[in-house]
Amino acid sequence: MALVADIFSQNAWGLIEVQEEVIDRVDFKPQLLGSLGLFAPIYSRSRTIAIVDRNGTLTLIPTSPTGAPPEELIPKGAKVRTMEAVRLAKGSTIYAIELAGIAALPMDEQTVEVADEVASRTAQITDDLELTWEHMRFGAIQGKVLDADGTTVLVDWFSFWGIAEPTEINFALNVDATDVRKKCRDLKRQMQKAGKGIWTPNTKVGALVGDTFFDMLVNHPQIKETKIGTERAPTLENIEGYSSIEIEGIVFINYRGTDDDSTIAVGTEKARFFPIGARNAFQVGWAPASEFKPYLNKRGQEKVGLLLSDTSGRDEWDRVEIYSYPLYIATRPEMLLRARAL
Repeated sequence: MALVADIFSQNAWGLIEVQEEVIDRVDFKPQLLGSLGLFAPIYSRSRTIAIVDRNGTLTLIPTSPTGAPPEELIPKGAKVRTMEAVRLAKGSTIYAIELAGIAALPMDEQTVEVADEVASRTAQITDDLELTWEHMRFGAIQGKVLDADGTTVLVDWFSFWGIAEPTEINFALNVDATDVRKKCRDLKRQMQKAGKGIWTPNTKVGALVGDTFFDMLVNHPQIKETKIGTERAPTLENIEGYSSIEIEGIVFINYRGTDDDSTIAVGTEKARFFPIGARNAFQVGWAPASEFKPYLNKRGQEKVGLLLSDTSGRDEWDRVEIYSYPLYIATRPEMLLRARAL
């Protein structure tokens, strides 16, 4: 039997016995984009991160005699642009009165230690921070990184690089005669051309797709019929939700965002295409917590934590705070294509 403070019956110092099992209901935390290793890290010593635009133009290398110095690479028209890393911060104060009479779970009759509560709240803040990072990655692979409100644009990489956002592609999955495979090949060709020098033989195309898009895609006659009688026929059987399928070198992922279908979500009939394994197509700059003296002139970290105590002499509280200063960068937004199912 668990013990908790009876704060609802004017007996905050007392303990009552509770028969029900305590179950934490935790929302799903999407981390797919983080797991793909798309974002090459840059550890900066400044909140201002410089980005060099070299346009990726290829040139022929002239022959030269043995012993002659190699031709020097001088990027033509190279531009240096700067961008500020954003500040993410969250904290929680633990008051002594909160711990009075509260028993730790699941061990019965064990008083909650301040250290345990600090660890618990740190974990909760870290979960929120990791969700925020995924939200920013999700924005970066679409070319626009948004704030937590889902509308404020922190950085528009299309505008930053002076590039028009590519037109949305209609996959027309509601039409049986649609050549879906050709649409995939054409889309991949477009991305390869836009990628210029960062596309490698190992580069793939990833696509985050909504539920309706995914279901219409795997059920399209061309996709199903072309697999019948081949060794890959089983790949179109027993397809689960939130799974993936590869078609013409594009990995279509039925993306599971947040449970509210809004914080991080692909529209149910939409698809977002991005390169996987393209050199530095995405980067993340980590700036230092230079607002605090211990971190001045030091390389940035993914996050830093502070543990503060009440210095008034009353010793009433302890506080944990976590800070992060990221900049999620899309270096080739012209590669970031989008599509609709119909």
